Amino acid sequence: MSAFLAPYLTSDALHTFIRTALAEDVGDGDHSALAAIPAAGHNRAHLRVKDQGVLAGVALAKLIFAEVDPALQVAVLLEDGARVHHGDIAFTVEGPARSILTAERLVLNCMQRMSGIATYTAHLTSLLAGTSAKLLDTRKTTPNFRLCEKWAVLIGGGVNHRYGLFDMIMLKDNHVDYAGGVGAAVQATKDYLQATGRQLPIEVETRTLAEVQQALEAGGLERIMLDNMSPAQLREAVMLVAGRVPLEASGGITEQTIAEVAATGVDFISVGALTHSATILDLSLKAY
Repeated sequence: MSAFLAPYLTSDALHTFIRTALAEDVGDGDHSALAAIPAAGHNRAHLRVKDQGVLAGVALAKLIFAEVDPALQVAVLLEDGARVHHGDIAFTVEGPARSILTAERLVLNCMQRMSGIATYTAHLTSLLAGTSAKLLDTRKTTPNFRLCEKWAVLIGGGVNHRYGLFDMIMLKDNHVDYAGGVGAAVQATKDYLQATGRQLPIEVETRTLAEVQQALEAGGLERIMLDNMSPAQLREAVMLVAGRVPLEASGGITEQTIAEVAATGVDFISVGALTHSATILDLSLKAY
């Protein structure tokens, strides 16, 4: 796990997520299982892959099963990050039949979503081969599922950007416009940090080479974002900055354009589609 995600991916955070998700789904009881399955029923099931991609969410699935019923025993056959194909078995679970059924949908919802994100992240990362650019995620995540989605990005080989609004200052276009320009926004931010005694990295979004120059003149930046710039503009920005501040390309970058963007020499490429548009990986939990 990356040092970045470690403070957030804690046992308490995961158990809180699982308990909240189970409460949403189970309510006052899994009445389908309670009605149809004998209390003493003991069965087993396996997680079957019906697609091709990168597996993610196995560690989370183990925690879900344990939360539902500590008597459930999980035998992992394929770990998070494994390249999987149709017909592969990721793990088996054995124990009280009612408990297997109660856990089934939450396990599948999490794993299918996380595996889809990991798969798409791995695909885009492969398109950066031969460059020094790193693939970043964004805050374009599903409410209350950000932790798992950013975890999936890591599993797929990507890099996490800021976790939320609290751990980094990112001055985007609206901040800049409301503040009266790049220089004014950065200076106001420095004043705020000094007044509040906070130490937070600052990133500023720029839309033109003139704004890039203003960001350089303002100084004290962790990173400069280059928003919706063409490859030619990106190359000019790289030359202008000359390694003084890391550069992040962002805005409308797709799998068709990401290699060309990476070749311009930027340090990071952020892609919101990693989490907001990834297609799920088809998985099923079946009795056997």
